[in-house]
Amino acid sequence: MTPSAIEIQGTLREDGTLVLDRVPNLAPGRVNVTVQAIADYKQTSIWQFFDRLEVEREAMGIAPRSQEEIDAYLATMRDEDERSQMIEQIQEECRRQREQNKPTEAK
Repeated sequence: MTPSAIEIQGTLREDGTLVLDRVPNLAPGRVNVTVQAIADYKQTSIWQFFDRLEVEREAMGIAPRSQEEIDAYLATMRDEDERSQMIEQIQEECRRQREQNKPTEAK
């Protein structure tokens, strides 16, 4: 049998026991374990900022937007973008028409 190596994340408890996130697909028996700490992103300043922001918004009675509200906003933005593109195309066509109809200057 050829030895296998897999990588699984887990949690190291205070008592030193290790709880794996999933059951390893290895035959039972002795294994070699290397433990490496993973950054806890919930401890970063940006994560804490967003946590504070959420608490402050809730305190002010500002509820997060629903999925329907977000979808409606995105649809409006797309419509406005399409409208802007159409206006730019019309303006470009008008500019070309003016250039074509411009009288030639006599020298």
